[in-house]
Amino acid sequence: MEFLPFILFFLVFAGVAMYFGARAAKKRREALTAWANSHGMTFTQGRDGSLDERFPNFKRLQSGSNRYGYNFTEGDWQGHPFFGFDYHYETHSTDSKGRRQTHHHHFSAIIFGSKVPLKHLVIRPEGMFDKVKDFFGYDDINFESAEFSKKFHVSAEDKKWAYDVLHARAIEFLLDKTRYTIQFDRNEVYIFRGGTFKPEQFDEAANIVHGLLSQLPDYVIQQQQR
Repeated sequence: MEFLPFILFFLVFAGVAMYFGARAAKKRREALTAWANSHGMTFTQGRDGSLDERFPNFKRLQSGSNRYGYNFTEGDWQGHPFFGFDYHYETHSTDSKGRRQTHHHHFSAIIFGSKVPLKHLVIRPEGMFDKVKDFFGYDDINFESAEFSKKFHVSAEDKKWAYDVLHARAIEFLLDKTRYTIQFDRNEVYIFRGGTFKPEQFDEAANIVHGLLSQLPDYVIQQQQR
């Protein structure tokens, strides 16, 4: 019986945590619904565990286990198909006492349709380990802008494509924006960060992708549409 107070405390703590978690999730759904309505889009809250199969080249969707998307917003963004969502996955670790622990990860992303066929390209914030890799000559592509090369890690199978997309005006555009990870695929652009977006960050992220695509040089568009 001496453990009863601890058990009761744990149950109360868990109940309070669940209550506030559910309350926060409800407020987020309401905010996203309002945002979607204000942009003429549709919002649905159900779970979908097939996004990793539907978008196999979006590597961030392949992380961990128990993967699913939720809080979906779909519609049109200045003539481009827009698909925004939150995403969940789990990772596991073992503590010093050998107990298995489950870690829940959540982030938001947008899949932005492109009318122009694209090539693989990843633009993401430069990290500490990237600087070490760069020292040993790994795959980071450097640009004439030292500031851009310092702040962003860029990789592409075709370096010329990277230079075509990230010309001087596009580099200046990105340097003036919040840093996200941006991945070009054949017909889509994926953009995300480490955590979930606030509603206004869906605006911000979508405008960044739209800005990049709208600045593709004419010769690149003609080349890709052949």
